[in-house]
Amino acid sequence: MNPLPRWAGIAILLVIAITFSLNHIAARIAFDHGVNIVTAVVFRSAGTALAVLALLLALRTPLALPAPKLARALAIGMVVAVQSYCIYAAVARLPVALALLTFNTYPVLFALMTWAAGVERPSRGAFLAMLVALFGLALALDITRSGGELAARWDEIGTGVAFATGASLAFALMLFLNARWLHGMDGRVRSLLTMASCGAVTFTGAAATGGFAFPTDAMGWLGLTLLTLFYGSAITALFVVQPRMRSASDVAVLNIEPVALLFLGWIILGQGLSPLQIAGALVVIGSVVALGMAKR
Repeated sequence: MNPLPRWAGIAILLVIAITFSLNHIAARIAFDHGVNIVTAVVFRSAGTALAVLALLLALRTPLALPAPKLARALAIGMVVAVQSYCIYAAVARLPVALALLTFNTYPVLFALMTWAAGVERPSRGAFLAMLVALFGLALALDITRSGGELAARWDEIGTGVAFATGASLAFALMLFLNARWLHGMDGRVRSLLTMASCGAVTFTGAAATGGFAFPTDAMGWLGLTLLTLFYGSAITALFVVQPRMRSASDVAVLNIEPVALLFLGWIILGQGLSPLQIAGALVVIGSVVALGMAKR
């Protein structure tokens, strides 16, 4: 599989990031109109898997895989199920920009994973960028307080931040396993298997607990449909493009997503941030981009 020209890969990642941001806006609309988290995850996973399957059948793409690769793809789907639940749980509890800003620290975790695996060693500049990103995140979350104020703020956002952090860790693990375990696999087949596995795991859990909740009006159905469309398009494109990137650090480009959400959340959802929080968001994004550009 030939690597993409770096400019082309980065341009595609920018489009993917904006599409992911639209998915989260649609998800928040769906949640505000009766949909719960597991219903959203099942719909987006099943919708993506069925659409990709139809495409592969139409193109007569071979679907047979060696058993070890099949098992690995299905295992990655379970990781995606955890990530999906956690990020939507965060979006349901926090302003979408803050949820996604916390989640988008995953390039830091991805860089640490590749270092621990002996693939790439971060430079001193990369470590500095990671520390600055954490400082910016503290500003954006407005937790640079003291005493009772900090405790009160954490009571307000702590659960949402914990879910967003769990989503970040799961997504970084998905990228890491995707590159190491499924190298050379058609990205569309990869998307089909992981989404099918994700949907099956979530459906089983929801069916066992009676956990489905469907939209209560047309706006809810629109949000559910759009989140499936946006997420399915973005995750499939990511699976196709990521293995062809010239450097693991190039995924830092996806951190344009919370910038897009700052504007989309304000325009569509009326969710605003204070000037200090916006400054912290820009620090995080700048630091992660610097991490991506830092020599390894």
